Amino acid sequence: MARFVVRRVVLLVAVLFAVTFLGFSAMNLLGDPLVNVVGVLAELDCEGIEAGLVEDTTVDAASRDCDTVAAAKAQYHLDQPVPVRYVLWVGDLATGDFGTSFQNDQPVSQVIREKLPETLILLVMAQIVSLGVAIPWGVIAAYRANRAFDRGSTVASFGLLSVPNFALGVVLLYLLALRWQVFPSAYEGDNLGGLVFSMVLPAVTLGLPLAASYQRLLRTDLITTLQEDFVHMARAKGLPPLRIMFRHALRPSMFSVITVFGVSTGALIGGSLVVEQIFGIPGIGREIVTAVVRDDFPVVLAIVMLVACTFVVLNFVVDLLYSWLDPRVRAR
Repeated sequence: MARFVVRRVVLLVAVLFAVTFLGFSAMNLLGDPLVNVVGVLAELDCEGIEAGLVEDTTVDAASRDCDTVAAAKAQYHLDQPVPVRYVLWVGDLATGDFGTSFQNDQPVSQVIREKLPETLILLVMAQIVSLGVAIPWGVIAAYRANRAFDRGSTVASFGLLSVPNFALGVVLLYLLALRWQVFPSAYEGDNLGGLVFSMVLPAVTLGLPLAASYQRLLRTDLITTLQEDFVHMARAKGLPPLRIMFRHALRPSMFSVITVFGVSTGALIGGSLVVEQIFGIPGIGREIVTAVVRDDFPVVLAIVMLVACTFVVLNFVVDLLYSWLDPRVRAR
């Protein structure tokens, strides 16, 4: 087991390096960050002004502008090549320093600390909703395979998978918040109870389509598992059907669900960009949309890297769960 974990950790570090370097390089090469810091001053030919090659009637003002540009370059390391800036950025990142926002000079780490809890609560609740719905739904559908309930489940699951998050969110918001007033129509984050309660509709919006995906996978794997010899042996011993299903068949049928659980994290985070806007949740998804509109380079980069690293780490955890569910995986 230890050797398996070491191999996975080495692979994890390599993937994180590749993800962070490619992401950092892409963000730096797509545009000039200096323009987002000092605006049109970035177009000044400061070298020409200093050498006296550029004629300007307001030399003193131009010199002051050039001093502003030089200070911005030094502050954000924009006078260094991209590989050097990447090393400096990773070094700061290791100490918890994500840089400073271009818009308000606020530390990006503070922005993330303020916005991250809402998004984490939303994602955790969405996964709880999806698994809480999918597991009993998939078990019943597999137990009643090719019957009326199973056929109805197929129609319902494909319907949920075909509905976009924003459309489902608007429908739920209108029916359950505005019309029937079961849930609040606006975000209430003054206390933990109000925060969780106001997250129910967004979590259901994200979780139901995912539950449909889990249900289809679990149903298919359970039907296959129920045909295995060890299940027939359990039936021959006279074990109750529920014990056979949950004690013997469910665990080996969870591989596909666990795989999608890790991969679906990226889809959930992507869906939260829209859902947080619909329900007015001040989370990471809403913040990155605002940062993109404002060209706030450090905030966008920090959130993108945070999401990418979370995705990679969760898939590492999925590999460990594989080895727990089936020890044969460790030998691969």
